[in-house]
Amino acid sequence: MSSIHLDMKDIQNAVLNMDNTIVDLETLQALYENRAQNDEMEGIRKHVKSAQDKEDAKPLDKPEQFLFQLSQISNFSERVFCILFQSTFQECITSILRKMEILQKVCMSLQSNKAVMQILGLVLAFGNYMNGGNRSRGQADGFTLDILPKLKDVKSSDNSQSLLSYIVAYYLRHFDEDAGKETCVYPLPEPQDLFQASQMKFEDFQRDLRKLRKDLNACSAETEKVCKLSSEENLHPFKDKMDEFLSQAKTDLESQEKQLTETQNTFLELTVSFSVKPKAGEKEVSPSTFFSIWHEFSTDFKEQWKKQNKLMLKERVKMAEESFKQARQKTSYNVTTKNATGIKAKLGKKM
Repeated sequence: MSSIHLDMKDIQNAVLNMDNTIVDLETLQALYENRAQNDEMEGIRKHVKSAQDKEDAKPLDKPEQFLFQLSQISNFSERVFCILFQSTFQECITSILRKMEILQKVCMSLQSNKAVMQILGLVLAFGNYMNGGNRSRGQADGFTLDILPKLKDVKSSDNSQSLLSYIVAYYLRHFDEDAGKETCVYPLPEPQDLFQASQMKFEDFQRDLRKLRKDLNACSAETEKVCKLSSEENLHPFKDKMDEFLSQAKTDLESQEKQLTETQNTFLELTVSFSVKPKAGEKEVSPSTFFSIWHEFSTDFKEQWKKQNKLMLKERVKMAEESFKQARQKTSYNVTTKNATGIKAKLGKKM
């Protein structure tokens, strides 16, 4: 009460007119959290009523006086609840949307990116070649994803390179036309995106959306209450603004709920296409189980991808310098003075 340094008229204006220019949302939050509860308010009203009949009655102390004044603002509690929910709704829905967009992006990349299929094809081809003498393992039609993080541990006979570095180099030289150039694009989902995806849980999304739905219904009920109990003077602009917000919020929430269902279905289809099975205790494959493998593989792959690109860039620069050097040697020539032997030169000498 002593820290906000605001007049009660300012607070009343902020609540009734939904104007946060003087009383900000943080202050409204503090006022809402410290408002008088029903039993406290009942005691304050009893004291005020009894004081009216007594000349020597003690006045309310400052805190109680402040709470009493707040209670005189038309539907203070209901209005502030709606204002605060409106201020946080968009932030919450946007946070969920951003996470889901990352999840959708990595799912689509792993599902339809041609480069991903080419890299996995190389892993299978080189694996079969290395196991060529083994009938049971040298003619495989596929492999489990948990092999991917282990590729860096398979070393050449002289220990100079790993199977992963060889695959990366082979991919760049035979499948990527921009290899060794600044326009070269990393072919797998970014490790950071895969890490974020591995931390997500569909249960958390569902819980957050359920809470938003519950709070939105509460806000709608509080809005109806305010509109029903408020005088015509205090009805607007609260009704207009809240009606507009509630309509848009319901649309946004329904869209987000639908998007969550679609994203979860896309993810489950992806896990089936890669033949990934749930871990013990899981009903379905979790993002953690699936994307943790890809995160580790993508991190290792990108490290080698950067190294190989630098080597190829150096090769390109060296070849360009050599070509330029050869071109200069071909075009360079020496100007030599030609001895004059014609009749005109001979006559000139005699003169």
